[in-house]
Amino acid sequence: MGKKLQRWIGGRTRAALAIASLSALLCGASPALGAQEIRLWHAMTGAPAAELEALADRFNASQAAFRVVPSYQGSYERTLAAAIAARRDRQGPHIVQVDEAGTADIMSVRHGVRPLWQVMREAGVAPDVKFIPAVAGSFADTRGRLLALPFNAETPVLFYNRDAFRRAKLDPSRPPRTWDEMPAALGALRDSGVGCPFTTAHPSWVLLENMSAWHNQEFATHHNGMASANVRLAFNGQLIVRWISTLSSWNRSGYFVYSGREAQAEKRFASGECAVMTASSASYPELARGARFDVGVAQLPYYSDFAGSPQNTLAGGGGLWVMEGKSGGEYRGVAQFLAFLSRPDVQAEWHEKTGFVPVTLSAYELARAQGFYAANPGQEVALRQLALKAPTKETQGIRLAHLPRIRTIIDEELELVWAGRKTPLDALNNAVRRGNVILERFAANEPEPKAAQAKAIR
Repeated sequence: MGKKLQRWIGGRTRAALAIASLSALLCGASPALGAQEIRLWHAMTGAPAAELEALADRFNASQAAFRVVPSYQGSYERTLAAAIAARRDRQGPHIVQVDEAGTADIMSVRHGVRPLWQVMREAGVAPDVKFIPAVAGSFADTRGRLLALPFNAETPVLFYNRDAFRRAKLDPSRPPRTWDEMPAALGALRDSGVGCPFTTAHPSWVLLENMSAWHNQEFATHHNGMASANVRLAFNGQLIVRWISTLSSWNRSGYFVYSGREAQAEKRFASGECAVMTASSASYPELARGARFDVGVAQLPYYSDFAGSPQNTLAGGGGLWVMEGKSGGEYRGVAQFLAFLSRPDVQAEWHEKTGFVPVTLSAYELARAQGFYAANPGQEVALRQLALKAPTKETQGIRLAHLPRIRTIIDEELELVWAGRKTPLDALNNAVRRGNVILERFAANEPEPKAAQAKAIR
């Protein structure tokens, strides 16, 4: 474990005690005559949804005043749209799960959400919890106060087929650490009969957003939209042009194979077709269960000649936002439940059962003390990557209006590069131009500047 991470974890005992005291305080509240329902709308399916249900049941059994009811609403975008539409409805959610791509959009809704720090303060709670900085940054305001509770956090890592490495006479314990080392490995895999040496899931998030942060470069102006409403895309600079040009050449040589805009690459990797893949760290448990080979996990490679790299990657995934328009009693129940979710034992359990990274340092330390990483070393890679260095203003997060639409534009332009119909520079320039039109229209249609709205909810 790195010295910086050790220093950050140094206060784990105080954090754990504070959370325990907080939970005891909140859970000791006098039960009402009937349990107050707290509705949580989310976008998860499969094992994460089942674990969320289990945690809600565990919380509900621990006290009698409140009853949390999780409800699946569809994709992140559908869940966000439904929550906004229902914000004045008495049956609307108290808590809604929004992924990091929707942060700017939910913040822009007038009277839409109540900041987490405010909910906790009004409930008489002042928790001393140490969140992992790169995880908390995406959900914090300019003063570092949490607007939402980071929950299902993830970051891209490098997956590789250790058996395929052995067949190609590559050392499976030493995957390429830099992108300059990668061609030799991909060439050896290709020569050994692998038809798809390298692929990626979620190209915009992995190849542009995180590649920029990993090298401490801006993806957009004004600290990636965290500091100002007048943000413009800026990823068409030296780093990303060089990177997409490299991938384009690898595509022509058969080293890189495009698999689609979402997570289609994961199926190709799990089947053994592709030997190396960049994808979400949260995919590890399912990949390890489904693959019939030895799955390796390593940190993202980087350009060693880029000053300051590697820096830290971005935390993707979702946060739990508190909706406006509820009563004080309901907010006390919300605060109690979110305090429960922040407990080290609950966070460690969530991390171990779902593959999402722990969002607090005390939860990480608990998982480590329980021997989880000794048995599952691949699960620690994402955390080390996020905590490699303290986030800078360019790596705290990305807060852009309509980011899913901007990602679609990026994917469209990259597909023209893979098809040989555009040069990397032309495609990136056009993606910036098209994305900036969306940002400009969003800002122009707002009744007040986005920065003022952000200030208002603080």
